[in-house]
Amino acid sequence: MKKYYFLMLFVLGLFQVNLAQDKSITVEEIYQGAFRTEGMDVLRSLKNGKQYTVLNFDRNTRSTSIDKYDYKTLEKVETIVSSADLADIAYFTSYEFNTDESKIILATDLESIYRHSALGVYFIYDIASKSLVKIADYKIQEPSLSPNGKQVAYVKDNNIFLFDIATKKTKQITKDGEKNKIINGITDWVYEEEFAFVRAFEWNADGTKIAFLRFDETNVPEFSMDVYGAELYQTQEVFKYPKAGENNATVSLHMLDVKSEKVAEVNLNNPYYIARIKWMNSTNYLSVQTLNRHQNYLQLLSVNAKDNSSTVILEETDTAYVDITDNLTFLEDDSFIWTSEKDGWNHIYLYNQNGKLMNQITKGDWEVTNYYGYDQNEDKIYYQSTENGSINRGVYSIASNGKNKKYLSVEKGKNTADFSSDFTYYINTFSSATTPPKYTLHTAINGKKVKDIKDNSGLLNRLKNYNLSTKEFSTITINGNALNMYFLKPKDFDASKKYPLFMYQYSGPGSQNVSNSWNGANDYWHQMLVSKGYIVACVDGRGTGFKGRNFKKVTQKELGKYEVEDQIAVAKKLSELPFIDETRTGIWGWSYGGFMSTNCLLKGNEVFEMAIAVAPVTSWRFYDTIYTERYMQTPQENASGYDDNSPFNYPELLKGKYLLVHGSGDDNVHVQNTMRMVEALVQANKQFEWAIYPDKNHGIYGGNTRIHLFHKLTDFIYNNL
Repeated sequence: MKKYYFLMLFVLGLFQVNLAQDKSITVEEIYQGAFRTEGMDVLRSLKNGKQYTVLNFDRNTRSTSIDKYDYKTLEKVETIVSSADLADIAYFTSYEFNTDESKIILATDLESIYRHSALGVYFIYDIASKSLVKIADYKIQEPSLSPNGKQVAYVKDNNIFLFDIATKKTKQITKDGEKNKIINGITDWVYEEEFAFVRAFEWNADGTKIAFLRFDETNVPEFSMDVYGAELYQTQEVFKYPKAGENNATVSLHMLDVKSEKVAEVNLNNPYYIARIKWMNSTNYLSVQTLNRHQNYLQLLSVNAKDNSSTVILEETDTAYVDITDNLTFLEDDSFIWTSEKDGWNHIYLYNQNGKLMNQITKGDWEVTNYYGYDQNEDKIYYQSTENGSINRGVYSIASNGKNKKYLSVEKGKNTADFSSDFTYYINTFSSATTPPKYTLHTAINGKKVKDIKDNSGLLNRLKNYNLSTKEFSTITINGNALNMYFLKPKDFDASKKYPLFMYQYSGPGSQNVSNSWNGANDYWHQMLVSKGYIVACVDGRGTGFKGRNFKKVTQKELGKYEVEDQIAVAKKLSELPFIDETRTGIWGWSYGGFMSTNCLLKGNEVFEMAIAVAPVTSWRFYDTIYTERYMQTPQENASGYDDNSPFNYPELLKGKYLLVHGSGDDNVHVQNTMRMVEALVQANKQFEWAIYPDKNHGIYGGNTRIHLFHKLTDFIYNNL
C-alpha cells in the first residue's frame, strides 16, 4: 500500500511540474511588471576611475540613495547620500555631479512635459558638509552646476537664471522668454523629439561662459489638443508644432559672459538647424553642428568665445540625409573623433583640430553602433558594432591608426559597455533572446572578466514555469535582399497542422525589431498569443537599420513604399509554408508600425485578413518637420511621395478586419491622423473597429490603460484571426 502511495505522490508531482511549465502569460502580468528585469540604475563612473555610483531604491523604506562601489572588489564603499537622512526629500529620482564631484544635484517631484522634458524641484547636496540647498521654491527645468560648484544655471518660464549657492540669490539672465513665442536655454517641441535633447545651454570648462540656444517660435503654427480631464468643461493644450512644409522656429546661438552677465549673439550665417553645441577642451572654443532644412548638408563649426567669431572645420553631405549623433569627442589637443556613413557604413574617423582627416579608424561591411571613448594613454578607442552579425552587438577596442583591434565582449547577443573614467574597467551588460540582462566587470585592456555583478537568474527561474517559445532567427530573401527575421512557434508546434500567422513590425528608417536581445513587453504579449496557437513573425525590411547606408536610405522620398512592398511579399512567401494557414494572416504595429500595418491591409488586401494600427501616422503631411523632411523633403517639393502612400487616400481598398487605436492627448502623432482615417473609411462605407483613449499620449499608458488596451487587441485577434 505504501509503495502505491509514494508512486501516486511521484506521478502527482510530475503532473504539477508539467502544469507549472504550461502556465500562460497574462496581460495583467506583463503590464503590472511581473517580468521586470533588475539593472544598475543611473550608473556613473567617478573621476578617480576606481569607483562608481549607482542610484538604489529601498522598497521597504521608500527611500533612494546614491551608493559608491569599488570596481575591483564590487563592494559597497559608502552611501554618499540617502533620502532617508534628508528631512526635505522623501526620495529623488536622478542625480548629477559637478566637475570636481563635490556637489550633486538631486531631482525630486518630476512632472513630465514631453518625451524627454520635465519640470521638477531640485536640491544641491554638498558632500563634504552634508548640507542641502533648495535651488528654487518653484519647479524648474534642466539645472546644471557650474564646474566649480558655486552656481547653478537653470530654465524657468523659457528664461535662463543663475542661482548662487553661497548667497542663495538668483539672477534672471534672459527676460524675453514667453510661452509659444521665445525659448531660451531649452529646446522647442520638435528639437526635443527629433534631435533628442532638452538642455540647450552648456557651461565652458572654467565656468566663465555659458553658450545657449534661443528659439523664436513666433511664426510656427500652433497645434491644440482638447484635454478632457474630470471637470465640467474640457481645457485645451496649445503648443507650437511645425508640420512638414511649415515654418520652424528661428534658432540662434548666444554667448553669456557669466561675470558681466552680458549676452551676445554669435553669427553663424543663419543656419536652419543648430543640432548640437559642445565645448572643446580649450576653454574658449565651442563646437557647433548646423544643418540645412533638407538635413543633407552638415557643418561643424568652431566658435571663439572671446570674439564670437566662427570657422567651419568640417563639412559632410549625403544625397539623402546626414545623421546627428553624440559621438563627437575632442582629444587633449582638440583633434577629434567623428562617426560617418560616408563610405557606405557607419565608421569612426580621426581629424586634427583644423578638420583635416588623419585616419579612417574602422572599416568594413558592418556598422559602428556606439562610440564609448578614447584612452589617450593606451591609444585605444572603444566602441560597439555589428561585426558579429547585424542582429548582435559586440564591444571592441582599436588603436587610432586602425590597428591592434581587440575583441572584448562578443558573445552572440547584445553587449553594452560602461567604462570607468580612466578606462581601466568596464561593466558589460549582456542579453540575448534566451538570456535576461547580466552585468559583469571586465578589464578594458583585454576584455577579461573580473567578476559577475548581477544576472537576473531569479527572473529566468520564474519564467521556467511558463509556456514560452524560443525565437528562431533566420533571413528571408525578399525583393533581392536577405532580410532579418524571427519566428515564434507554439511550444507544441506540429508541422502537419495549419497555424494563423500574425506579423509584427515597425519598419521606420534606421530602426530594428529583429534583435538578439532580451524580451520587451511586446515579446511577452507575443508569447501569450503563441501559447494560444498563433505563429508570430517579424521581418526588418528595406529602410531599417544596421545593414549599411544604402539599405537604410533606399526609402528616401517614398516612406511607406518599399517597406510595405517587403511586408506584403514576406506574408505571401510565409503563407506558402505548409504549416501556415494562408487564409488567416494578420499584421500589427504602433506609430510608424501602425502606418505600415494600415497600408499593408489596404495595399495587400489579397494577402492580409486583418490589421491593428496603434497611434498610426496616416499622412506624413501631419507629422513634424525635422523627422518628415529628413526622409521626404517638403510636401511642396514631393507631393506624390506624401500622398501615394497615405492610407486615407485609398480607403476603398479595405477588405479585411481593421482595428484603429489612438490616444486623444498624443502630442507626437496627433489624433488628427486617426480622425482623418476614420472619416475616409466612413465615407467609403467600410466597416472597422476603433478606440480612443482620452488624454493619453503616444505611449497610451497610465493606471489600467495598457491592460485595457492589450485586452482589446487580444480579443480582436482571437475574434478575427
